Amino acid sequence: MTTNTTRALIVGATGISGQALCRAALDAGWTTYGLSRSGSVPVDGVIPVAADLLDPASLTDALQEVRPAFVFFTAWMKKDSEQENIEVNSATLRNVLDVLGPLESVQHVALMTGLKHYLGPFDAYGEAVMAETPFHETEDRLDTPNFYYAQEDELFAGAEKFGFGWSVHRAHTISGFAVGNAMNMMLTLSVYASICKELGQKFVFPGSETQWNGLTDLTDADLLAEQMVWAATDDKAHNEAFNIANGDVFRWRWLWPQFAAHFGVEPEGYDSEPRPLEPRMSDAAAAWKRIAEKHDLVESDVSRLASWWHTDGDLGRDMECLTDMNKSKKAGFLGFRSTPDAIASVIQRYRDARLIP
Repeated sequence: MTTNTTRALIVGATGISGQALCRAALDAGWTTYGLSRSGSVPVDGVIPVAADLLDPASLTDALQEVRPAFVFFTAWMKKDSEQENIEVNSATLRNVLDVLGPLESVQHVALMTGLKHYLGPFDAYGEAVMAETPFHETEDRLDTPNFYYAQEDELFAGAEKFGFGWSVHRAHTISGFAVGNAMNMMLTLSVYASICKELGQKFVFPGSETQWNGLTDLTDADLLAEQMVWAATDDKAHNEAFNIANGDVFRWRWLWPQFAAHFGVEPEGYDSEPRPLEPRMSDAAAAWKRIAEKHDLVESDVSRLASWWHTDGDLGRDMECLTDMNKSKKAGFLGFRSTPDAIASVIQRYRDARLIP
């Protein structure tokens, strides 16, 4: 067996979770490789790897000399149907494992999924939820097809075939730093608040009454990365699935005014029905160009920053959504974050990067 216990490969290195994992792997002292289709890696010190996850030949060429001990898989592709999501996202993970497995270097593969494990896929979101909140890792899978389940099955099959350990990490909505990401609530809300400030409008909560009044939680990207690194290196975490959330809970009616205060805008809460962002942001592109020019920002294309549809989905859920963290605590992972502090930190990082005013 060829083993290099100081090498890590981050698949999906440009995303919110991938960037946090790159930093965590470097902090662990590992030689860290970041795989993306473009080969770009926004974290200094990471060795870039360019490959197409759907092209086994491309992966073979790119990964032959990497030979990592630890693999962190955070990449995913959104398609028009869940069946397509299953086919594509199963293939990406399977292709990586089929290339790395025979090299006999991999000791552990950590897969990031999310709470759609409990809530159902985009096609049937929230329609067949059986689990009581807070969600526990012991819940049975839903009957609805789900690409998270398909990815888990690929992971289990690869572990059995090639003999590596595994872990699965089920995150809630992730708060972190990235650009051009399809699931970036904090940057989306920051852009929305900045537009409200520019236009002199109220910062209107776009979601449901349930989300406004009910308890929920979030996942800080750096905390997710800490748990994934812990699971890769602690025997008690091997071959297990873990929820990962900050460890506190909140109501948006309490947090929304705090978020508004970061941007000096007047908050307005839920009032009789949801007011989703996507139909209200039809003029956001032009407004953002003016804001970017006025404040000398580095990105004037609002579509690279805001994902209205995904934030609408998160805040529009008509169900309580929060996670139990006892399993990983019992296994030894005691990390946590204050959600208000984590949000404030992320907003400041976007400001420092001149992405928002």
